[in-house]
Amino acid sequence: MSSPWQETIDFAETVRKTLHTHPELSWQETNTAALVRAKLDELNIPWRACAKTGTVAYLRKDAEGPAIALRGDMDALPIQEQTGKAWQSEHPGCMHACGHDGHTATLLATARWLKQHEQDLPQPVVLIFQPAEEGFHGAREMIKDGALDGVGEIYGWHNWPALPYGAIACPDDIVMCGNGTFEMTFHGRGGHASQPELCADPLLAASAVNVALQQIVSRRIAPQATAVISVTQIHGGTAPTVIPETANLSGSIRVPDETTREKLNQHITDVATQTAAAYGVTCEVVHDMRYQATINHAAPATRARQIWTSLYGDEALKHGQALPIMASEDFSYYLQAIPGCFALIGSDDGQGHDVPCHSPHYDFNDRLIPDVCRWFSQLAGLSQP
Repeated sequence: MSSPWQETIDFAETVRKTLHTHPELSWQETNTAALVRAKLDELNIPWRACAKTGTVAYLRKDAEGPAIALRGDMDALPIQEQTGKAWQSEHPGCMHACGHDGHTATLLATARWLKQHEQDLPQPVVLIFQPAEEGFHGAREMIKDGALDGVGEIYGWHNWPALPYGAIACPDDIVMCGNGTFEMTFHGRGGHASQPELCADPLLAASAVNVALQQIVSRRIAPQATAVISVTQIHGGTAPTVIPETANLSGSIRVPDETTREKLNQHITDVATQTAAAYGVTCEVVHDMRYQATINHAAPATRARQIWTSLYGDEALKHGQALPIMASEDFSYYLQAIPGCFALIGSDDGQGHDVPCHSPHYDFNDRLIPDVCRWFSQLAGLSQP
């Protein structure tokens, strides 16, 4: 006969695979939200809808003092899955390629365990099931809809395949960079491919700009300033024998702070417009700010590390990961609003869980569910498990 703890973990693993089979994109998490809410109802945990497909659940609402919040994100990505798992996505072109299925299942496991020990909780606990993390500002909308009302501090995490299993990266300051995107439209003069001298080739200009952009970080940004520019798309043309009128180029930046963002965006605009001009082409540049850097508060980060190492030993701190990582997280919105911290927890156990997030071959490591559930439970004030 299994123990209540093992029943909780089995429950979460079943939920995780169900979510993985039925992924939903940002702001489309209708069925995911319905599943989460149905499980909360089964557990007799009160909840309310928040920011459409989000859900906020409550434990020990009668306790005194500010609440502690625990967050799990729910959305999937527009990627065609290639894992071949029995629980592979049944939705073409959509998969849980970042482990948000595991994050949601882990938070539900925590909800189940905390409910069984609710009267032992020393303060109110708020469980935040958040939609639209993947670039669509779900955290911002949850905050606007009152998810942090009465909350004193917040904790979150992300599985990280680049870290060894069980390692934790949770610094006292910046853990993940901010990000943004840029889009460029090149306007030239089209014509016959046999007469380039009569044309102003926007594809050639876009290609030159692509090369020139690679010099910004190495030559225009101080070596001490962490930054990334990645060109990810170039589009243009309709036929092999036609030089087109226009071409488009777009990409992404990663920055540790807003001062670096401003400098980088200005350099990108200058390089693009001036390089294009050298080819007789004009260039329009549009920048879109996504998320600011995810910056931990020292006291919550210290507490998070202490609890993790009390469970898994000091070796867990020896992760070998240079920080901040260049990926971005909208958990940054929560940390701008109240104290808290965000941790990266390693999933690479030598069993194929080193595949990076956002890969069509990625799958969440279910071994993390009991680990993080223990951690979350102790952050919430339980001494066990």
